[in-house]
Formats: sequence, C-alpha cells, structure tokens
Amino acid sequence: MRNNRGRADQPTLEAIAEAALTVVDDEGPEALSFRRVAQLLGVSHATVFRRCGDFDGLVNACADRLAARMPLVGQDQDWAAATEARFAAFYEVLIEHPGLVALRSGRAWWGPHLLSRLVEPQLAHNIAAGMTPEAAIRVYRRLYLLTLGAVAFVDHRNAEQVRTAARTALAALDPEEFPALTGNLGVVVPALTDHEVYHGALRQLIDASAGACLGR
Repeated sequence: MRNNRGRADQPTLEAIAEAALTVVDDEGPEALSFRRVAQLLGVSHATVFRRCGDFDGLVNACADRLAARMPLVGQDQDWAAATEARFAAFYEVLIEHPGLVALRSGRAWWGPHLLSRLVEPQLAHNIAAGMTPEAAIRVYRRLYLLTLGAVAFVDHRNAEQVRTAARTALAALDPEEFPALTGNLGVVVPALTDHEVYHGALRQLIDASAGACLGR
C-alpha cells in the first residue's frame, strides 16, 4: 500500500490535500488554513506551507486530488457519449465538495489531473470530431460553465435542508407580486436539488453543439 505520509516529518502533497479536503468538507471553506491542515497531520504549519508554496497552491492540490478520481475517457467512444461521460464525472466529483468549489471562485484550475482527464481529451475530441479550434474551446467553455454553475447553485450534500429553506423563503413571498413562484412551490422546490436538471441540460447542450458545430 502506498504511504501518503512519506517521511514522518514530510507529508506528501496527496496527504496534505486529503487533510485539507477533510477540513473544507467537515468545517467549511472558511476553516481551511495551513495551521489547521498541519494540526490534522501532526506537523508544523511551516512544513505544509513549504510543500504548497501558498494558499492557492493548497487549494490547487485539493482540486487536483479530486480530479484524479475522474475516469480517463478515450476518443474511441462516440463524441456525444464521451463528452457526457467526462462532464458527468466532473459534476459527480464536485457535488461532494461544494466548499472547494467556493474556494476556487476566481481561481484558474490548471492541475495536471484535470488537464489530462477533462480539458485536453475534450478539446482533442472536439477537434477530432470536426470542430475548428475556435469552436472546440467555445463548446468546452459552455459545458464547463454549465457544470460549475450547477454545482455552485446549492449544496447537494443536504438536499432536504436546501428544499426546506427554499420552501420557507418562497412561502413568505407575496403571492400577488410573485404568483409563478408561490403558486408552483411543488414544482420549483424539488427542481433545486434534482440532478436530472443538470444532466438534462448537459445532454441538450451537447446535442446543440453537435448540431451547430458538427452538422449532426
């Protein structure tokens, strides 16, 4: 079995990332710090700092640790099926760690695992399927932004809490001013945490991209 700690006084970047993810998931993104991660690992905060470089480095390590869990989807599959598989896997990884998504706001994600499991294979597949490089990056960006938006919208780990809070807030609205919202609570509230809303939108965007860029 691989030893993620490395030497006793030098935890690996993988071990640091796992500890940081534990902090973010259990205590919230605001609790993440070099000192808190070091406390979990039983090392000095200077050790963690030296391994990561800065706070962005720590967040990047967490993000890439998650990306490593994504499957490698090759170009031997149909373009639409492979594209759906890649982004659905990205979505599934992210919804389990919404705190990390919040921390990554405004930060580019250039980790090697995300590049090798999503960015590079998707762009290459787009081009191999017949898109121009310009169309390939536009399609990728649309799919990427759809996925991030769906993940960031609500915390999917506690769907019942999300629905209860939404139902309470919407029920307090003036029905005359917001008739569509207050009159359709039974439809609006469940849709907030329905994963099929994302998956359906993903398939629609893939189909639209195939029609516009690939002539299908």
